[in-house]
Amino acid sequence: QVQLVESGGGLVQAGGSLRLSCAAAGRTFSNYVMGWFRQAPGKEREFVAAISWSSSTTYYANSVKGRFTISRDNAKNTVYLQMNSLLLEDTAVYYCAARRGGIVTSMRLYDYWGRGTQVTVSS
Repeated sequence: QVQLVESGGGLVQAGGSLRLSCAAAGRTFSNYVMGWFRQAPGKEREFVAAISWSSSTTYYANSVKGRFTISRDNAKNTVYLQMNSLLLEDTAVYYCAARRGGIVTSMRLYDYWGRGTQVTVSS
């Protein structure tokens, strides 16, 4: 089992920045690909970004490419999502997730999930 706890969400104005963190406990964190997903009200959960266990590979949704950066610190069992130039449409609950194997964008292929952290972007 892997337990994931997100933090760092909040209210921010459009154009601003936030950094989300996801702390992992349980099995060896460095064995897992980590991903970030988000779910806006009335919409399906969607892929945002993912990072390989070694940080050598990252992958982003087109909607956040160039604005968001995913990173991880295996010594701290933590994955981060730096969000810059936030847009109103970035408002959502953000979830981190973990899986063994390669980077994938389908939420159905991730085994462990956190409870999410709310990000609200205001005008």
